[in-house]
Amino acid sequence: MIPAAFDYVEAVSAEAAIAALGQHGDEAKLMAGGHSLLPLMKFRLATPSVVIDIGRLSDLSYINDGGDHVAIGALTRHAAVETSDLLKSQAPILAHVAGEVGDPAVRHRGTLGGSLAHGDPASDLPAAILALNATMVVKGPSGQREIAATDFFTGFLQTALAADEMLTEIRVPKVPDAGWSYQKFNRRAQDWAIVGVAAVSNGSTNVALVNMGQTPLRAAAVEAALGGGASAADAAAAAAEGLTPPEDLNADATYRAHLAKVLVGRALSEAGAG
Repeated sequence: MIPAAFDYVEAVSAEAAIAALGQHGDEAKLMAGGHSLLPLMKFRLATPSVVIDIGRLSDLSYINDGGDHVAIGALTRHAAVETSDLLKSQAPILAHVAGEVGDPAVRHRGTLGGSLAHGDPASDLPAAILALNATMVVKGPSGQREIAATDFFTGFLQTALAADEMLTEIRVPKVPDAGWSYQKFNRRAQDWAIVGVAAVSNGSTNVALVNMGQTPLRAAAVEAALGGGASAADAAAAAAEGLTPPEDLNADATYRAHLAKVLVGRALSEAGAG
C-alpha cells in the first residue's frame, strides 16, 4: 500500500517540532524511527496531512543520572537503552526489555519515546515503563507537564498527549536492588508478544501486562492480591480478572487469559514477589 499524500517537515530542534505541531494541530504527526507511523499510513489507518520528522534530532537522545531517577530522552534508540550501563545498574528490567524489541535493525532505528507515544498494547516497552512507575515529560506551546505512566495510555493507540504536545523525556525511578522479571510468549523471537508480563518487586510489587487489553495496563487484581497477603500462586490466578483480552489469529481471549496466569506466576517467582 502507498500512503496518502502528505507534506514533509524536517524539524531542526525539539522546539521547532513543537512549533510545527502547534501550527498544524490534528493534521500533523511526528515521525521518529518510523516503525509505528509508516505501517499505519501505508494501510491508510493514519492519514496525516503533515509529517514532522524528528528522527535526526540529537537534543532528545540521552540517558542521564537524575538523582533519584534516570532521565531518558524520548529519541533515545532502543539499542542505547539496551546497552546502557546506568540502566543496567539502576533499572535493569528496562534495559532487558529494550533488548526484546524486534530485531537488531529495529532496535538501532526505533526510539523509546516513539514506542510509548504509539501506545500499542502489544508493545514490550510500555509494560516495563508501567511496572517501573515512570513519569512522562511532555511539552507543548503552553509549556511542560508531567504525566504518570499509569495515566499516559488512554485507549487503543491513544495516549494523554494533546495534538500539539510532544513526549520529550521519560523519568525512571532508580530501583537497583529490586527483583524483576519480564516474561514474553511469542511464536518467533522478533514477533509481537501474544502475552507478556513485566514485574518489579521493591517493597511492593508492580505487574504490567502486554496484549491483555485495549491499552498497556497494570494487572490491578494481581497487585491487590499481593498487597492483601496472597501467595504468588494465588495472585497469579487473578491475572486476567477484570480484563478483556483481544482475539486475533494468534490467540483467543480464553487462551490469553490462561497464558497470562502462567506468565504472571513465572514473573512473580523470578522477581521474588509473594
